Amino acid sequence: MIKTKEQISYNMQQVKNKNSKIELLLRRELWSRGLRYRKNVNRICGKPDIVFIGKKIAVFCDSEFWHGYNWEERKKDFKSHQEFWIPKIERNMERDAEVTARLESDGWTVFRFWGNEIKKNAAHCADIIEKAVHSK
Repeated sequence: MIKTKEQISYNMQQVKNKNSKIELLLRRELWSRGLRYRKNVNRICGKPDIVFIGKKIAVFCDSEFWHGYNWEERKKDFKSHQEFWIPKIERNMERDAEVTARLESDGWTVFRFWGNEIKKNAAHCADIIEKAVHSK
C-alpha cells in the first residue's frame, strides 16, 4: 500500500521520544526496587531516559530501529527512501556515540540497553543499573 505524505507525516508524529514501552518497563522495575531517578533531564547531554544525578549514572533505552541495532544487516532491509533513512539512522548512531563519549569524559557512567533486551529481561537490565547505583 502506498501512503500519502500526510499519512507518513502522521505516522512519524506518533513515534514517542519519551515514555515508550521499553522505558516504562525498565522504570517500573527500577522503581519497584526502591531506586529513585529522574526522567529525560534536559540539562544533561543527550537527555538520558533515566538519570541518577547524584551518582552520575545515565541510562538510555534505545529502540532497534532508530538506533541501528545490527545495522550492517538491517540497512539492507530498506527498500524505499534509502537516501533518507540510511544517513538518518547512521547519524543517530554517531550522535549516540558522541553523547556517550561526552558523558563519560564528564565522569558519568552510561548504560545503553536495546529495546528487545529490556523486553526480554528488564530485571537483568535493572540488576546492572542497581549494582552501579550501589557501588557509587
